[in-house]
Amino acid sequence: MNHRGPLDRVEWIRWPTLAAFALALVLAGCGTIQGPAYQRPDTPDKPQWSQLEGRELSTSEVIQPDWWHGFGDPYLIQLIQRAIDQGLDMRIAALRLDKAGIQLGKDRFSATPKVSASPADSIERGKSNNQKSATTRETESLGASLSWELDLWGKIRKDMQAADARYRATEMDWRGTQLTLIASVAERYFQIRQFDEQIAQQIASKQQAEQLLGIYQAQHQEGMVPETKIRSQKAEINGLQNRLIDLQRGRTESELKLATLLGVPAGELSVPVGTLRGSVRIIEMPEVLPADVLSRRPDVLRAEYSVLQAHHLVGKARLARLPTFSLTGAAKTGTSFVSTVINTWTFGLAASWAGLFDRDLAIDVKLNEADVRIAREEYRKTVLGAYEEVEIALLNLNARRQQIKELEAQVADLQVVRNVQDARLREGLVSQLEVFDTERTLLGAQQEILSMYQLVLTDTVTLYKALGGGWESARPGAEPKVTVSKSAK
Repeated sequence: MNHRGPLDRVEWIRWPTLAAFALALVLAGCGTIQGPAYQRPDTPDKPQWSQLEGRELSTSEVIQPDWWHGFGDPYLIQLIQRAIDQGLDMRIAALRLDKAGIQLGKDRFSATPKVSASPADSIERGKSNNQKSATTRETESLGASLSWELDLWGKIRKDMQAADARYRATEMDWRGTQLTLIASVAERYFQIRQFDEQIAQQIASKQQAEQLLGIYQAQHQEGMVPETKIRSQKAEINGLQNRLIDLQRGRTESELKLATLLGVPAGELSVPVGTLRGSVRIIEMPEVLPADVLSRRPDVLRAEYSVLQAHHLVGKARLARLPTFSLTGAAKTGTSFVSTVINTWTFGLAASWAGLFDRDLAIDVKLNEADVRIAREEYRKTVLGAYEEVEIALLNLNARRQQIKELEAQVADLQVVRNVQDARLREGLVSQLEVFDTERTLLGAQQEILSMYQLVLTDTVTLYKALGGGWESARPGAEPKVTVSKSAK
């Protein structure tokens, strides 16, 4: 009696499967089934910015990673770092990126063999020739199966490339969230500092009006001025106090909103009083900004990664119509589970031709091609919007810096006029109405300078945001490399 070992029980690949495999190879060689190679969408050329002239600069010369340090305000730097570390927007974006990383890992597992195991118990009953009574035998066995889809045409690779692009798009969302948060914190801080200085100006103007009221009251007691003049001066003080209350309310509101950006309950943050022009300096922008800075913008990069993802999904949909070949295997233990002796092996190569006759797969190709066209147009729209934002920010910066110079000249002239009028008012040589008009105009010009200064700072932040902040360029290529995900703190 011949005893067969485990290898004698192997079931080898059948010839029909091999024939199907050979035929599929011929079909795959008849052309580029997955479609053309990826090409970056065409966008309008932008060799130069209309508001700037001068020497050419590299992108690294224009934007430093910690560009907000250029404002020279340690407290602002502290606030921005606190928002990055504790802000809920950043935590949510980081968690979403972590989730995308988990999904990417799951997608990559789909390319690995799938193994399953299942233990089984069986009971055998029967009679032998020499025995009158029935015998019962319990056996234990362990079955294991293996399935591994062979990526002959690159369909799984295309799926992985699409998953990589999707992950990188989520990473660009994380970048965009941080850039927006930095800009929002800086803008709120500038508003608070503007209110601080305007409040100081308002208090000084009110104090001066109160001193003038004291002069009028003394003159009225001597019969030099009528009571109506005193009442007019009191009305002026009331107007200044009303404006002061509004400025203080505005500062508190900005402080409450800044607290939320930092992840602090509103009312729990107290920003010390300071000055705008004394605390924050204006960053001088270079004469030339290279157009390739847009390769740093998170939204532009995200839009291109979306194009790349759609491109790979087209290739996957095309390849899904080809036959699928899977290496299958099964193993089973012998009569004793504990013995762990495998005495049955089976191997095979399974083929599926269903995709060739599936009309839905053909429609899927057309749908994915439509997604590519849409993504390309959305990318172009994003790039044009980025150009617009940069040009508007540059336009505003140039115009408002000129306005500051004009306002400073106006304030200088008004201060001379006010000093002369103050002296002549005490001598009774000018009217109270003339003094009021000069004071209002001077205070308005002083506060307008502050508003323009704050707008220049805000426009600078807007420009840095429009240029993509201090991120490294990360243009999508044929196969973007995915690194580690950013964990939420």
